[in-house]
Amino acid sequence: MPEEQLRVLIFGAHPDDADFTAGGTAALYARLGHDVLCVSVTNGDAGHQTEAGAYLARRRRAEAESAGQVIGVRYITLDNHDGELLPTLENRRQLIRLIRQFRPDLIMSPRPNDYHPDHRYTSQLIQDAAYMVTVPNVCADTPHLDVNPVIVYVADTFQKPYPFTPDVVVAIDDVIELKFDMLHAHTSQMYEWLPYNQGNLHEVPEGDTERRDWLRRRLDGRMRLDAERFRNKLIELYGADPGRKVVYAEAFEGCEYGGRLTPENMYRLFPFFPNP
Repeated sequence: MPEEQLRVLIFGAHPDDADFTAGGTAALYARLGHDVLCVSVTNGDAGHQTEAGAYLARRRRAEAESAGQVIGVRYITLDNHDGELLPTLENRRQLIRLIRQFRPDLIMSPRPNDYHPDHRYTSQLIQDAAYMVTVPNVCADTPHLDVNPVIVYVADTFQKPYPFTPDVVVAIDDVIELKFDMLHAHTSQMYEWLPYNQGNLHEVPEGDTERRDWLRRRLDGRMRLDAERFRNKLIELYGADPGRKVVYAEAFEGCEYGGRLTPENMYRLFPFFPNP
């Protein structure tokens, strides 16, 4: 157990979102003994070409739980319909209560600019909850937080209204296979829905081992992207020689809502770098 056990809350809009954006970093936290909770804000009940509703929601919940077990963290799904998430007061209260109950030091969130409305509104809900988690008379049935958790955005490639600008880039080479194992647990997505939606369902192998190898090859370029485009930040954080050697990374940008990510707290919240 580390001297200070961090509590890290990773939000995604759908089961598998947290795996894509922060699965490697989650694995690093877990390896160091920190407490990680991954949350899907919707139940994923629309994400398939032939299945839907309660059956699919149960299936995706089980897949998310299995993905969490790969790295030894909890992974839960909230019962909001996929494709129908809105930044309502009811949903805001749901996230306020969840954040208060977990009492995170750090929250990871999508950015509010994204192709998918569920991603956008997940971000909006987290921002709307950020200050309110400290207000005693909001959701008074759940004890309020004395300190606003730091919020960071996970990386994306959208350019407008402004491109993602990382404050932290974490090398995940040591746990990249665990990240692929997490994604492999999402059978309904990795080998059914996403290949169908992208027109390459016919390429998916039948056997489990063959599927895992196919997924590894198919996603390898995507997993290398952040290390390639944020090389200077890796060199800044890890040093010149180690930073140049990183192949796989995940990047995070401080959010202006909630607690602020600062040079002083960054090394405490991301305990993966050499001492500054």
